Amino acid sequence: MLHFLTAGESHGPALTAILEGLPAGLPLSAGDLAEDLARRQTAYGAGGRMKIESDRARVLSGVMAGQTTGAPIALLIENKDFAKWRERDIDPMTTPRPGHADLTGAVKYGYRDLRLSLERASARETAARVAVGAVCKALLAQFGVRVGSYVTMIGGVEADRERLAALSFEQRFDLAEGNDLRCPDLLAVEAMRARVWECMQAKDTVGGIFEIVALGLPPGLGSHVHFDRRLSGRLLGAVGSIHAIKGVEIGPAFENAAKYGTEVHDEIFLTGVEVETREEEGKAEGRLVRRTNRAGGLEGGITTGEPLVMRAAMKPISTTLNPLRSVDLATGQPDRTTYERSDFNAVPRAGVVGEAMVAYVLADALLEKLGGDSIAEMQPRFESLRQNRLEDLPMDNTPWRFGFE
Repeated sequence: MLHFLTAGESHGPALTAILEGLPAGLPLSAGDLAEDLARRQTAYGAGGRMKIESDRARVLSGVMAGQTTGAPIALLIENKDFAKWRERDIDPMTTPRPGHADLTGAVKYGYRDLRLSLERASARETAARVAVGAVCKALLAQFGVRVGSYVTMIGGVEADRERLAALSFEQRFDLAEGNDLRCPDLLAVEAMRARVWECMQAKDTVGGIFEIVALGLPPGLGSHVHFDRRLSGRLLGAVGSIHAIKGVEIGPAFENAAKYGTEVHDEIFLTGVEVETREEEGKAEGRLVRRTNRAGGLEGGITTGEPLVMRAAMKPISTTLNPLRSVDLATGQPDRTTYERSDFNAVPRAGVVGEAMVAYVLADALLEKLGGDSIAEMQPRFESLRQNRLEDLPMDNTPWRFGFE
């Protein structure tokens, strides 16, 4: 079972993470983590902090001679901004910012200064998550699984659905990496950029929507037998735990809720028996296939073998240059919030964090399915997994009884 913890404050010396449960024999280096850490830092509308930090993860344990050992992996990311805070007298912070954990953290823990909430609740923590997610992506890649993301809406400006539908998921990933809003609909990018610019001029913030997709997943990951083993719940919780994420769906869930069941559920076809679509041509006979994926790649909390498609809604960042009304807890008087350095638009960056959380859950599910203490043990087990083939699913097809007493 995979498990990770992060530690560190926004303006402390460093962020740390420990990832436990990774098998031995996975090729890994700090360079494998660098790309995603850099992607997390890049976005139009990002705040000044990203100009200070140059996130690099140091691998402190669990990797020797370029391969994982099976021991816990310890990662460290230094906070360059710490140098400005190290010997600094910190002004009291007593007016909570609406939308942040300032007030709720003080109520829960009894803090006598609200910065104690801010420091750990900051989205700076997600740099450590992205480093962990990059390790999990490296494991998934050994089995042909790829996790990517792209932005579909910022500040009410949406990518065109028809233009997106004309692109494969791989094309969407590639096009998204070509611009600093991470949107694959290039015709929508400039309108999104204009909306972010308007927001910046208004000293405000914007939210948006991004999609996370996992390709190459085998059927059969997860389980329907217990609530905490359903992959749907694990994925929704993981993505929903990201800072400022207020809604998550698998497949077009909210659209599906307004339709009849016959319009939603993905029918099953057998290759070689029924008229095939262009996509099914050339596939071996006897394969069970879907021609739609409105379930988003999961049925009963178990992967179907189709792409896993998730969508997350991010609220506008809570720290705004325009102050909001609040109450000074030290005086009991009405007050206005004080600006803390933050982003105007963090949607593109949040998508990278979403990839990390999905990769973590999927890597855990893969290890749960395959077992094994090393990559060498896992690979033959992966090759022997049941697939969506008629020959893999023999049925008794005879009457029987439950036999309960």
